Amino acid sequence: QVQLVESGGGSVQPGGSLRLSCEASGSGPLPSHWAIGWIRQAPGRTPQQREGVAAVTVGGGNTIYADSVKGRFTISLDNAKNTLYLTMNNLKPEDTAMYYCAAAIGDNLPAFIATMERLSDFGYWGQGTRVTVSS
Repeated sequence: QVQLVESGGGSVQPGGSLRLSCEASGSGPLPSHWAIGWIRQAPGRTPQQREGVAAVTVGGGNTIYADSVKGRFTISLDNAKNTLYLTMNNLKPEDTAMYYCAAAIGDNLPAFIATMERLSDFGYWGQGTRVTVSS
């Protein structure tokens, strides 16, 4: 069993920065054949309309980003601390959402993103941390 706890959300003005953290606990280190990432749900959207933001393979460190965040967001995984980070720069109002940390078996990142966008009961999920970007 894996528990994921997010932190770091808040309210910022457009152009600002935040760093989200997701601490994984419960079963020792995350398995190397897993992927972990960030999925967001904008206000007014249903769970089935969540958007995969970024993900990383636990073993290989490969990454994937949504086009909407490329060049602004950076995902990183500290395996020693079992903690996932999302550094978000140049935030825009459209980044406003609840950000969830999610982990699951499998190291095919496009498939991981597609699956986690559709199936909120697959794998392991945190409770989310809210990010609000407004002036």
